[in-house]
Amino acid sequence: MAAFDYKALDEKGRQKKGVIEADSSRQVRQQLRENGLTPLSVDATIEKKKEGESSFPVRGKSLSVKDLAMITRQVATLIQASIPIEETLSAVSAQSDKPHIKSMMLAIRGKVLEGYTLADSMAEFPNAFPKLYRSTVAAGEHAGHMDLVLNRLADYTESRQQARQKIQLAAIYPIILSVVAVSIVIFLLTYVVPDIIEVFVNNGQELPALTRSLLVVSSFLSNWGLYIFIALVIGIICFQYSLKKDAFRFAVHKKILSTPFISKLSKGMNTARFASTLSILNSSGVPLVDAIRISGEVLSNDCLKRSIMDAAVMVSEGSSLTNSLEKTGYFPPMMLHMIASGESSGELDQMLERTAKNQENDLEGLISAIVGLFEPLMLLVMGVVVLIIVLAIMLPILSMSNIVS
Repeated sequence: MAAFDYKALDEKGRQKKGVIEADSSRQVRQQLRENGLTPLSVDATIEKKKEGESSFPVRGKSLSVKDLAMITRQVATLIQASIPIEETLSAVSAQSDKPHIKSMMLAIRGKVLEGYTLADSMAEFPNAFPKLYRSTVAAGEHAGHMDLVLNRLADYTESRQQARQKIQLAAIYPIILSVVAVSIVIFLLTYVVPDIIEVFVNNGQELPALTRSLLVVSSFLSNWGLYIFIALVIGIICFQYSLKKDAFRFAVHKKILSTPFISKLSKGMNTARFASTLSILNSSGVPLVDAIRISGEVLSNDCLKRSIMDAAVMVSEGSSLTNSLEKTGYFPPMMLHMIASGESSGELDQMLERTAKNQENDLEGLISAIVGLFEPLMLLVMGVVVLIIVLAIMLPILSMSNIVS
């Protein structure tokens, strides 16, 4: 049986959407008519490209990290209760109130009923189930420990979501503070300062150097501010477009790894992700070389990613994981020491998991320190800018008072 997305009209002419499992679209239409609905369209969730070829997703369906973690946890719980995989997928589909998740799970169930493995069935939706996820599921199916593997996957996905939320929440306040601060300064320079200084200019009073300098800045922003903003937007768009080109993106990512302070943040984030991913893959039974390659694919920095691929080649040639990672020059000594200890003791999985947690804790501490330093620094900068503006306005007033007295 396959899953079909349908649109139909009820007796009152209201449109309804949903997902039905059936052997053919004709059977779906028949079921809809029997339920008093007039079918408008019936589309297979997964269609064949050609006879005998593998199927592909009709739409680039994807899942949020939260939905993926929830689905993974539900599947793991039901499999742990010895419920067959096809019934598990059906139950997860029925449990969800989101149509795209329903259709996706029923489509995967249809592939499983055709004899495909769960990992191969999930491959029909690569945007929803990334390569890391599918490789881990395949390893769990091969080892016969699907419940344990899926529970670990759920833990991993949830921890990634929590880490992402922490970073986003930490970045919200500095971003808002920066936008408000810059907006206030621009408003003062373009609207308030010119009107006040114009009074002194009309009286023929000679302006102090600070006031004249501020007036030049104000005039420049008033005349060219809009053009500067447009040029900035165009520059950002061009930069983002250029990042789609591999050579340019690699050069930028390499520069990031050599930029003071930013490099520490990028290395910490990527090495923590690498260690965490490698831990779950290796403990799930994925061969070490394959696990290294897949772990490298989840990194956000292309330069680091290429270094990891080189390390995988060295491991396949007989080198130890510690030496291979050390030659990249991007992994911290403590992490390499813990990995070496895990290799020598035969507890690489536990050491990778431990070093991943250490890296994540260090990263959280670094982000907290950045946010903690940014707030007083931003307030200090704002205070200096406002002080300069106030002095530029007050100096002519004080000069006028001295003349009058």
